[in-house]
Amino acid sequence: SYSGVALAFVVLESPFDTWADRWLSVHMTQHIVLMTVVPPLVVYARPWPRLWLPFPLAARRAVGHGLARSVSFRTAAGYLKRPWIALAVQSATIGVWHVPQLYDAAARNEWIHVLEHVCFVVPALVFWGALLDTPPVRARIDHLHRAVLFTVAMVPMWILALMLAFAPTAIYGAYPSLRDQQLAAGVMWVPGSLTYFVAAVAAFYRWLEPSTAEPRPEELSWT
Repeated sequence: SYSGVALAFVVLESPFDTWADRWLSVHMTQHIVLMTVVPPLVVYARPWPRLWLPFPLAARRAVGHGLARSVSFRTAAGYLKRPWIALAVQSATIGVWHVPQLYDAAARNEWIHVLEHVCFVVPALVFWGALLDTPPVRARIDHLHRAVLFTVAMVPMWILALMLAFAPTAIYGAYPSLRDQQLAAGVMWVPGSLTYFVAAVAAFYRWLEPSTAEPRPEELSWT
């Protein structure tokens, strides 16, 4: 988890963040890191119990029991821990924030830019949390379906990459260079797919292993 936090700090601070204000390719790199590198590093480290344990036991139990009794929380958690729904939310977020008007607004306004990054990171944490099978979210899904989900997760990156690569003019007013836009398309096409590709291959090979234990029951535990 420390590596994920450190990497997020690197891409969100100067000089990287300053470069992202000037070049779309660097800005895209920033987003790729926040969506496909930082979340799996953080999720794979399983930091949630360590973040939760420092609080007093009575407080943990009170919050846990309160959440367990909350119908709206259980409903929302039940939907979000479903991998296909998590993937749909993540894909929709990527598509919405790359609409030219919103992307330009985020590039020119710091508060909108922060909101954009939060909208990228949070759905990615939910998506990777479900597929990497880490508490408090565990999905009843076999490794073949994990491989399929990771593969499908690459599709929004490919679509955006094709749009940027073959656009006759610059799409975003904040980044007028067509060559920089084409470089950004390459960033989305290759680095943007790399983590998903590795995860898909790993999940597929785990599915082929006859000794793989499949699968653990769904659970949502906050205590």
